[in-house]
Amino acid sequence: MNFITPSSPHSRGPTQVPELMRQVVYALIPGIACAFWLFGWGVLVNLFLTTLTAVVSELLILRMRARPGLPAISDGSAIITALLLGLALPTLAPWWIAVIGTAFAIIIAKQLYGGLGFNPFNPAMVGYVVLIISFPREMTTWAIPSMLTETTISLGQTLNIMFLDQIPKAIDSISMATPLDTIKTQLSLSHTISEIKIDPRFSDYGGTGWEQLNFFFLLGGIWLLKRRVISWEIPVSMLFALFFMALIFFSVDQDGYVSPIFHLMSGGSMLGAFFIATDPVTASTTRKGRLIYGAGIGVITYIIRTWGGYPDGIAFAVLLMNMAVPSIDYYTQPRVFGHKKP
Repeated sequence: MNFITPSSPHSRGPTQVPELMRQVVYALIPGIACAFWLFGWGVLVNLFLTTLTAVVSELLILRMRARPGLPAISDGSAIITALLLGLALPTLAPWWIAVIGTAFAIIIAKQLYGGLGFNPFNPAMVGYVVLIISFPREMTTWAIPSMLTETTISLGQTLNIMFLDQIPKAIDSISMATPLDTIKTQLSLSHTISEIKIDPRFSDYGGTGWEQLNFFFLLGGIWLLKRRVISWEIPVSMLFALFFMALIFFSVDQDGYVSPIFHLMSGGSMLGAFFIATDPVTASTTRKGRLIYGAGIGVITYIIRTWGGYPDGIAFAVLLMNMAVPSIDYYTQPRVFGHKKP
């Protein structure tokens, strides 16, 4: 068989790292817009803080390593890490939460392993886990979605809350627990799901506001699939595993476990499935491996949400499956053409 080998210069294809990162940013825009509508200015302040910290941290550590900074910054990977971490943070968290988490993600989880392509763990999720373990109170208190309050917090009030810890006197309440956190707490107090869901923070399919947010991240994820920026195996297997696990226990006891749809449309399910678990550096690389990797994240997420100590287990699930990626890839290598299985 003759192979055609064209002579140089070779044209650059559309799958360069900066182009892929740019496509991911585009896909995040609907979710960011929805988060801004639901939770206000705190979303944009968090994204600004995480992005600024990511760029400064990357330049600083590259300078210390005597490496050129501009190529690393221009690939967009630090900005993606910043956006994913910023979207995962409570929207009125103190400013230092965003700075500490992002600096740890870029310096420790990414650059100290060698930079993009060498980090074994998802940097954004490493930063998130460090924050939620170190500052659980600040990381589990979210702003009230706009659907549940008539109070509008201005940009100036948001900055006062986040930077000066000054809550406006005219506002009675600015934050509350998330629906997943409320479910876990109320179940521990022997309340049933039927009793818990009377609360207005729950709607038909998930938490009020959270189901809309997950829907817009789902739209962005579908766009990434259509553009072939990500492959279908990880998000589909993750969401199916989460749905299937929830379906088993929901079928047994509908007053003790929330529905499968609730799990898909609450917390960070869609953001995790399409934007976090699909990180090409830390995810499995074989087709069969990607199915196992995604399913593992879905199963571990359900276990942590239902019986673990944290309301949403996606970050822990991603990092645990990152640890398993070398073994998954080793045992799922496709058969080389012309060779038989041993």
